Amino acid sequence: MSTDCTIYRCGRQDEMYLYLRADLTPEQLPEALRRLTGKLTEAMRLSLTPERRLARVDVALVLEKLVAQGYYIQMPPDGLLKANLHFGD
Repeated sequence: MSTDCTIYRCGRQDEMYLYLRADLTPEQLPEALRRLTGKLTEAMRLSLTPERRLARVDVALVLEKLVAQGYYIQMPPDGLLKANLHFGD
Protein backbone atom coordinates (compact mmCIF):
# COMPACT_ATOMS: atom_id res chain seq x y z
CA MET A 1 0.00 0.00 0.00
CA SER A 2 1.30 3.45 -0.87
CA THR A 3 0.21 6.95 0.05
CA ASP A 4 0.84 9.83 -2.32
CA CYS A 5 1.81 13.15 -0.78
CA THR A 6 3.16 16.57 -1.62
CA ILE A 7 6.00 17.98 0.46
CA TYR A 8 6.15 21.73 1.07
CA ARG A 9 8.91 23.93 2.50
CA CYS A 10 7.54 26.09 5.29
CA GLY A 11 8.32 29.78 4.91
CA ARG A 12 8.40 30.61 8.63
CA GLN A 13 11.15 28.16 9.57
CA ASP A 14 14.22 26.84 7.76
CA GLU A 15 14.35 23.05 7.47
CA MET A 16 10.67 22.62 8.42
CA TYR A 17 8.54 20.66 5.93
CA LEU A 18 4.86 19.85 5.61
CA TYR A 19 3.87 16.46 4.15
CA LEU A 20 0.33 16.76 2.79
CA ARG A 21 -1.77 13.86 1.55
CA ALA A 22 -2.26 14.20 -2.22
CA ASP A 23 -6.04 14.51 -2.03
CA LEU A 24 -5.79 17.63 0.16
CA THR A 25 -4.76 21.22 -0.52
CA PRO A 26 -2.97 23.62 1.84
CA GLU A 27 -6.17 25.67 2.05
CA GLN A 28 -7.87 22.72 3.78
CA LEU A 29 -5.38 22.78 6.68
CA PRO A 30 -6.44 24.24 10.03
CA GLU A 31 -5.91 28.02 10.18
CA ALA A 32 -3.57 27.73 13.19
CA LEU A 33 -1.33 25.33 11.27
CA ARG A 34 -1.24 27.62 8.23
CA ARG A 35 -0.11 30.48 10.49
CA LEU A 36 2.64 28.27 11.94
CA THR A 37 3.99 27.17 8.56
CA GLY A 38 3.81 30.51 6.78
CA LYS A 39 4.09 30.52 2.99
CA LEU A 40 4.26 26.98 1.61
CA THR A 41 6.45 26.23 -1.40
CA GLU A 42 6.08 22.87 -3.10
CA ALA A 43 9.35 20.93 -2.86
CA MET A 44 8.40 17.51 -4.27
CA ARG A 45 5.77 14.81 -4.65
CA LEU A 46 6.33 11.31 -3.31
CA SER A 47 4.56 8.00 -3.13
CA LEU A 48 5.31 6.69 0.37
CA THR A 49 5.38 3.03 1.33
CA PRO A 50 6.49 1.37 4.58
CA GLU A 51 9.66 0.19 2.78
CA ARG A 52 10.69 3.66 1.61
CA ARG A 53 13.43 5.42 3.56
CA LEU A 54 13.30 9.11 4.40
CA ALA A 55 16.38 11.09 5.40
CA ARG A 56 15.30 12.56 8.74
CA VAL A 57 12.00 11.02 9.73
CA ASP A 58 10.46 7.58 10.23
CA VAL A 59 8.27 6.80 7.21
CA ALA A 60 5.89 4.74 9.40
CA LEU A 61 5.14 7.83 11.51
CA VAL A 62 4.59 9.98 8.41
CA LEU A 63 2.23 7.40 6.91
CA GLU A 64 0.31 7.11 10.19
CA LYS A 65 -0.22 10.89 10.36
CA LEU A 66 -1.13 11.19 6.67
CA VAL A 67 -3.86 8.57 7.11
CA ALA A 68 -5.13 9.93 10.44
CA GLN A 69 -5.03 13.69 9.87
CA GLY A 70 -3.90 14.27 6.30
CA TYR A 71 -0.59 15.96 7.11
CA TYR A 72 2.69 15.60 8.97
CA ILE A 73 5.08 18.38 10.04
CA GLN A 74 8.78 17.57 9.88
CA MET A 75 10.50 19.83 12.38
CA PRO A 76 14.05 21.12 11.86
CA PRO A 77 17.02 19.27 13.36
CA ASP A 78 17.96 20.13 16.96
CA GLY A 79 19.39 23.59 17.32
CA LEU A 80 17.79 25.06 14.18
CA LEU A 81 14.31 25.85 15.53
CA LYS A 82 13.56 29.59 15.70
CA ALA A 83 12.66 30.58 19.24
CA ASN A 84 9.92 32.96 18.06
CA LEU A 85 8.15 30.58 15.67
CA HIS A 86 4.85 31.07 17.51
CA PHE A 87 4.83 34.84 16.84
CA GLY A 88 3.61 36.50 13.65
CA ASP A 89 5.85 37.02 10.62
